[in-house]
Amino acid sequence: MNRFLGILLIAFGLISCQRDLDLEYHDIEPLTVIEATLTPEGARVALTLTTPMDEPMDRTRLTDAIVTLTDLTYGSEVTLTLDDDGCFISAEGGIAGHEYRLSIDRQGELFQSETRMLAPTEIIGLQFFWINMPYDQVAVLQGQFTDNPAVDDECYWVKIYRNGEIYQWQEIDDRGAFEGVGTFTAMTSRRDTDAEDDSTVLYDGDIMNVEVYPITRRMHNYLEAIGNDSNGPALFTGNRVLGYFLASSPASASITFHPAEL
Repeated sequence: MNRFLGILLIAFGLISCQRDLDLEYHDIEPLTVIEATLTPEGARVALTLTTPMDEPMDRTRLTDAIVTLTDLTYGSEVTLTLDDDGCFISAEGGIAGHEYRLSIDRQGELFQSETRMLAPTEIIGLQFFWINMPYDQVAVLQGQFTDNPAVDDECYWVKIYRNGEIYQWQEIDDRGAFEGVGTFTAMTSRRDTDAEDDSTVLYDGDIMNVEVYPITRRMHNYLEAIGNDSNGPALFTGNRVLGYFLASSPASASITFHPAEL
């Protein structure tokens, strides 16, 4: 895939905790971008094109494709249909432990990816606390979740939402887990909200929802590469394609930000 990409620029608000997956590329023809998720509740696939560096970000979804999902364990197949948002969806959920293949046929190009549906973790704690920085106090959001100590190299995608909108994300593995408990930590808002950026500021009463997705090592490396402004592993077969196929059972929990109580 590297022979197509040239120089990659990804703009994020933070270094260790990312906000979005918007991609921009220098001096190449637009590439197909696939963002596909399979959960126990169903499947959702969004297709877009990369945006040239000198143009505004274009998130228009592509709808001229045939998208199929195959349960390789059962041998069944379903064709996804378009919803009102321009995404391909199916109400048929995934089953933990099953192998799945996602196929996308568009304008004579076939893109495919295979992965195993991973079992869920469980979020067992969420809390805010202040830490002292040279410039101010900063509220840290920390969470704990179950990790199987008998399995090495488990990886997770942590997605944090502020009042329903994506706020940060980060990829982690189980190297920091202890006695079956994994931990994630996210820097959030300064105490002096007037000095904080709109993209990161938190106000009293803001609701933070956290989702933790178990992911494969390849998916972890893909997200890590994005965070490092580099090219990750190719998760789809086919030419001139980027993106991911995630089959996972997310755990979720929420906490309300009350700075006076920290």
